[in-house]
Amino acid sequence: MHYFLGIDVGTYSSKGVLTDESGKVVSRAVTHHGMENPEPGYYEQDADKVWWNDFCILSKMLLQQSGVEPEKIACVGGSTLGADCLPVDKDGHPLRKAILYGIDARCVEEMEYLSRYYGTEKVKKLFGRPICSGDVSAKILWIKNHEPEVYRRTHKFLTGSSYLTFKLTGKYVIDTFLGMASFRPLYYPDGSIHKEMCKPICMPEQLAEGMPVTHICGTVTKQAAKETGLKEGTPVITGTGDSAAEAISVGVLAPGDLMVQFGSSLFFYCCADRLIQDERVRGNPFLIPETYSVAAGTNNGGTLQKWYLEQLFSECLEKEKTAGLNAYEEMMKGISEIAPGSDGLITLPYFAGERTPLNDPDARGMIVGLSLSHTKRHLYRSALEGIGYSVAQHIDIFRENGLPVKRIAAAGGGTKNAVWMQMVADIAGVSLETPKEDIGAAYGDALMAAIGVGFYQGFSDLRQVIQKKCIYKPDLERHELYKPFRKLFDELYRCNQEILHSLSKHNK
Repeated sequence: MHYFLGIDVGTYSSKGVLTDESGKVVSRAVTHHGMENPEPGYYEQDADKVWWNDFCILSKMLLQQSGVEPEKIACVGGSTLGADCLPVDKDGHPLRKAILYGIDARCVEEMEYLSRYYGTEKVKKLFGRPICSGDVSAKILWIKNHEPEVYRRTHKFLTGSSYLTFKLTGKYVIDTFLGMASFRPLYYPDGSIHKEMCKPICMPEQLAEGMPVTHICGTVTKQAAKETGLKEGTPVITGTGDSAAEAISVGVLAPGDLMVQFGSSLFFYCCADRLIQDERVRGNPFLIPETYSVAAGTNNGGTLQKWYLEQLFSECLEKEKTAGLNAYEEMMKGISEIAPGSDGLITLPYFAGERTPLNDPDARGMIVGLSLSHTKRHLYRSALEGIGYSVAQHIDIFRENGLPVKRIAAAGGGTKNAVWMQMVADIAGVSLETPKEDIGAAYGDALMAAIGVGFYQGFSDLRQVIQKKCIYKPDLERHELYKPFRKLFDELYRCNQEILHSLSKHNK
C-alpha cells in the first residue's frame, strides 16, 4: 500500500492528512499558530517558526499516529496562503517576515503606481482583472521602496508554498497557477517569466521557476528528512495556494463546477473554460491544464452568525457553558418552522462591508420589513436567507459568463448546519453537496501528490475518489416562494446605496 502526504498552512492553523491509494484518509492532524500585526494594516508570519515548523510537526504527527513507515510515503504535496511574499537570500534564509495575502494593506501606493505604469485596461485584458494591493508584485515593489537593503540582498521572492518546497527539496519553484494569479503580471500561463513586465518591480532571476502543480520538482533532502521524519528521496510536487487545493478537494474539476466555502466569510471558486473578464468577480488561470477559475468572496458568513449569537442569543452561549450544548445548534431551534422569506423580512448581510459582487467596503447591513409579530428567530433566519441570496447572486454572475453551474460543492464549518444548507439550495435552485472528507486544502494536496507520481492519471480520475456525504436537493416549491424576496434583496442595495455610504461615515 502506498500513502500520500498533504499539508496545508493557513492563517491561524495548519492541517495535514495521510491518504491511501483509494483516497481514504488514514490519519489527520491539526496545529495552531497566529499572525503578527506590527502596524495597522500590516500582517506577517515567520516563515520558519510558523510555516516550516508546522509542516515538520504535522509530518511527524501523521507518521506517528498512523504507524505508516516513511518509506511507504509515495509523494508529498503542500499548500499555503496564496499571495504571500517572502524574500530569501542566496542560502534560502528569510530576510524578513513574510508579508501576508490580501489582508495586508500596506501596498496601496505601489498598486496604484503599477496600475498607471502598465495601464489598467492592458492588465485586465491580459489577466482578467487589475492589479490589487494583495498581489505579490505590489508587495515586492513595497520592499524595494521601503526596505532597499532587504531588496538588494534578495535572491528569490517566494510564496509560502514555494518556501515549503524549497525547504523540502532545495529547489526554487512556483506552480503556474500561483505565478499568474498572485504575481500578476510577472508570469506567462506556461510558467515562464515576463521579463518586460518585471522592469519596474524586480529582476527576472529573482523569481522562482514556474512549473505545473503536480510536477515532481524534486525529492526530500537529507536535512529535510531529519526535520520532517520523511524518507530522503521521497518525491515532492510543486504545491500551490490553499484555495485552489481546497477546490480540488471537493471536486471542482471541470467548467461549471463550483465550490462555496462556508467559513467566517464565504469564498467561491468556479472552474471555467476561458479567462473570465467581469469586474464583479476575479478571473484567473487554474491548476488543471487548459482551464481557468473564477474566484469571489463575501465578508459576511460565520462572522455574521457569531454577531447574532453574541448580541441576540446570549442564552445559547450560557447553555453551551453550563450544559455542554452547542450554542449554534440551540440558536437554530425553531428556524425551520418559519416560512421562506421570514414572514416578510429581508436582511442585507453587509455588516462588514462587502467584497463581491458589490466591491463596496462602505456597504452596511439592513433589516427591512420589521413588525411587532417578528421575533429574534425571524431576524436570524432572515440573515441566513440574506447570505443565501448572495450565493444566488454569484451563481447568476457565473451563468451570465457562460458557466453551466448545476451544483454547489460546499465546504467549511457552515456545512454542519443542515437547515441552512437546505435553505441555500432552495434559494439558489441547485443541488448542494458536502464531501465525506471535509478537511480542506490538505486533502487536495494529497490527491494531487498521487497524480504527481502517476497513481492517478489526471484530475479527472478524482471524480471516482472524492465521495459525497450529503446531497441537498432544492425544493422547487420553496424556490418559487423565495423568488420575489430575492428580487427585493437586489433592489434594496441599489436603492439605498447612498444612504448606506452616508451612514458608514459614522461607523469606520
